[in-house]
Amino acid sequence: MYWLWKLGLTSLLCLIFVADGEYLIGLGSYDMTGPAADVNMMGYANMEQVTAGIHFRLRARAFIVAETQQGGARFAFVNLDAGMASQLVTIKLLQRLKLRYGDLYNEHNVAISGTHTHAGPGGYLQYVTYSVTSLGFVPQSFEALVTAVELSIAQAHDNLKPGSIFINTGDLENAGINRSPSAYLFNPPEERARYPRDVDTLMTLLKFVDKNSGNSVGAFTWFATHGTSMSRDNKLISGDNKGAAARFFEDWFGGSNINASKTINKRPNSLSKMLKKASKIKATGGQECPKNASQSSKVRNYDGSRFIGAFCQSNVGDVSPNVLGAFCLDSGKPCDFNHSSCHGNDQLCVGRGPGYPDEILSTKIIGERQFQKAVDLFTSAEEEITGKIDYRLVYLNFTNIEVVLEGNQVVKTCPAALGPGFAAGTTDGPGVFGFQQGDTEINEFWKKVRDAIKEPSQYQVDCQKPKTVLLDTGEMFWPYAWAPAILPIQILRLGKLVILSVPGEFTTMAGRRLREAIKETLISNGNGEFGNDTHIVIAGLSNTYSQYIATFEEYKQQRYEAASTLYGPHTLSAYVQEFKKLAQAMARGNKTVAKGPSPPDLSSVQISFVLDPSGDSPPPGVKFGDVNQDVKSGSFKKGDRINATFWSANPRYDLLAEGTFSVVELLRGEKWAPVYDDDDFCLYFMWNQKVDASGSYGFATIEWEVPEEASPGVYRFRHYGSFKKTRDSPIHYFTGASSGFTVS
Repeated sequence: MYWLWKLGLTSLLCLIFVADGEYLIGLGSYDMTGPAADVNMMGYANMEQVTAGIHFRLRARAFIVAETQQGGARFAFVNLDAGMASQLVTIKLLQRLKLRYGDLYNEHNVAISGTHTHAGPGGYLQYVTYSVTSLGFVPQSFEALVTAVELSIAQAHDNLKPGSIFINTGDLENAGINRSPSAYLFNPPEERARYPRDVDTLMTLLKFVDKNSGNSVGAFTWFATHGTSMSRDNKLISGDNKGAAARFFEDWFGGSNINASKTINKRPNSLSKMLKKASKIKATGGQECPKNASQSSKVRNYDGSRFIGAFCQSNVGDVSPNVLGAFCLDSGKPCDFNHSSCHGNDQLCVGRGPGYPDEILSTKIIGERQFQKAVDLFTSAEEEITGKIDYRLVYLNFTNIEVVLEGNQVVKTCPAALGPGFAAGTTDGPGVFGFQQGDTEINEFWKKVRDAIKEPSQYQVDCQKPKTVLLDTGEMFWPYAWAPAILPIQILRLGKLVILSVPGEFTTMAGRRLREAIKETLISNGNGEFGNDTHIVIAGLSNTYSQYIATFEEYKQQRYEAASTLYGPHTLSAYVQEFKKLAQAMARGNKTVAKGPSPPDLSSVQISFVLDPSGDSPPPGVKFGDVNQDVKSGSFKKGDRINATFWSANPRYDLLAEGTFSVVELLRGEKWAPVYDDDDFCLYFMWNQKVDASGSYGFATIEWEVPEEASPGVYRFRHYGSFKKTRDSPIHYFTGASSGFTVS
């Protein structure tokens, strides 16, 4: 078989070239943007937040580390610009990896973690709770994710080479605040006294260096802050602050070669000459083009040679990037401390980012703060990682775990359930009117609504206390399961770095307790192999998704995070207990850990109400790619916003993976060169649908905020797209360019 031949060749090359290297390292990246129209975004559960364009593209970024000896241990870690990982994505990915590589990559040594952006397409999770607002399963979203993870791992695998890995840590103070500070205060005072702040400020960075060339090939960081700089009203696909940090980091490392406009050697013409030249450049009109035409207009080359920078999520549960705090929309005063509401109305209490009221500016600022800290850690990283690679994974039925507490008291976890505080939402995204964070009672109206859906059993009511059950998701199975029961927990080891892959959002204090318990377990069972210099990192929202994990004390107040802690008040204790068992097995070298019950594959029962576009056609006399509203004539300066609108078709016919819908082109001599595209923070692609008697079509608006580094010159916009005339007809590809304009 092909994969056996390829695997054998890779192993042979490893034996030849790794004499001086302790590890093999490989990094990869692939476009996972998904449908830019008609699909509900995953995160805020806002039915009206439907994709309508792209701010900047989403990516899957992967690293693989392997021991150099033949058959040595390895693992792959993938960071997604997505709300969270998905069990179904993991299941289907592993099937594809098995076809490629046999058993080399499997459920034990592959981890997938989400950045928790709330601005990516939804519909890719298999449980009903997470697909209600997306109107069910969205195959296009799902396929974009699975393919991107697969190809990022494949690229990382193909890039494996001898390398060194360095680790560095440092504090980032101004990129997150606790959005549930009253719940944090429920934790014991003596515990809180051990920490200077109510959020974790530590960033951990891994730096990957090619041993042969000495060149850095990538870096991965872990830091806790929510992907909620972009609001619940945003409709442009965005990686939010962590995606922005990754873009800034990769472009920083790439230097001046990223945007070609930075490398103009020729002295620019005078403004009058540029204006004269621009005035002669007219819109091209719509034209047919090859399928891969947009890929040829990409500014960045993603062939595996680029530096890869990833910003991973950690124990993010109660950490908000809206660092100015939460204020009432009507009065401008701070919100109620205990409930984060205004006069009892949760919808009036909204957090403010550092760029308030500009959410894109807030995204940029929080992204830049993470990026700048990463650069600081990257440039000063000197501590090299050595030691073995190891991994453990187990599946657990979290609905009935027996947990032994201090004093040998035995308690149990519960079937999944959500409380009324969940419906209230958070200061990052307020929820439904009539609920407040901290609610432990439900009025009669909502009780009737609840009971009409599913009345909770008495066992569930008693088990979940002090949470009042609003949605009994763990006991709801029509049309299929509403919430996960079986969850994976996973430990990855890279020398003195230990990564805990958790399938949810741990609050700050919950994460601290888990990290400390695992470190203590490793040290006490590792026969000197682990010490105080062991780094424990939580990789949040990994492998599947099960919402939040609050501490037992935080659970008492029933703010949003506690109301969303699915498996009852002892959820965290169950995690700590079971992770300690896994850590003990790792420390003692026990590889015969029982895997536990496998999670279900629910792909065959998924329901989707999102229809594919059924065919587009422009009005008579118009072609797709024609300009509908051209750039205004004249000269523009740095900071100006310039736009043009094109007749276009639904962007879901082809997602243009590793391509672009929008391009800014710069005239160089007699040729046009792409200098900005969908991957750039300064460029916006906006889509607007229109259906009337003359046809079904839309308008694509390209808007450019001219950045400071843009060179003076003559520019134009170019748009790429695709369409079908009917649902069953072949896809046609088109392009068109605007008139010319100048930047001085």
